Amino acid sequence: MSKDSNAARRVLVIPARRRSTRLPDKMLLRDTGKTVLEHTYDAACRCRRPELVLVATDDAEIAAEARRFGGRVAMTSPDCPSGTDRVAEAVRDLPRADIIVNLQGDEPEADPATIDRLFELLENHSAAAMATLATPIREREKLDDPSCVKVTFDNAGRAMYFSRSAIPHAREWSDELLGAKPQVFYQHLGIYAYRRPLLMQMPLWPVGRLEQIEKLEQLRVLENGASILVAVTECATRGIDTPEDYAAFVSRQRAA
Repeated sequence: MSKDSNAARRVLVIPARRRSTRLPDKMLLRDTGKTVLEHTYDAACRCRRPELVLVATDDAEIAAEARRFGGRVAMTSPDCPSGTDRVAEAVRDLPRADIIVNLQGDEPEADPATIDRLFELLENHSAAAMATLATPIREREKLDDPSCVKVTFDNAGRAMYFSRSAIPHAREWSDELLGAKPQVFYQHLGIYAYRRPLLMQMPLWPVGRLEQIEKLEQLRVLENGASILVAVTECATRGIDTPEDYAAFVSRQRAA
């Protein structure tokens, strides 16, 4: 990784906020001997493509924890309404940062190779301004779960729509659709790569009509006419949102 922050062109930002309604202080939980934040930072540092990894936070204790394990910190405003705004603020003073990946701080099992793919998508597609990931859905329960965000994309891999509903909606249902080749249904994985101009523009756009209905920030990009490339991966790690998620993560770490 680059030792000069100002020279870094490929930057990975980990937005880490303190407030969490379902699992308070989850970034600082350390039943494994490391905090959730440190696990996520370690995963980020195993990536090949980023030249700089930053923790973006408005919280002094999270910042202190990041510095304790050697992480670089960008202090951001407590008024940032979303992770995207926090990421944009974190790289605002890094003028050479061209491709920026947003990895949520509650993703301690993020796959480094998959994150590298996001950087490579924008490196290899100069006309693309944003990229994200999707993984096949093979269970009806997940397809019907509104907390599982779905995405559909065109033949060039550009997102057509994101929804909490099943898309496409089968007029005549058959369980065979879940195992069809090629795959029919995909879950969106909430990790993003942005090209700098789009990232700086996004916080200036008003909340979109579809975004307001679905409560999905990525719809703001589509509503403003920008495209999002989607890469498919079988490596679908999940973030930590609930006490049950964290207990399962701790069990996997102890069994490793």
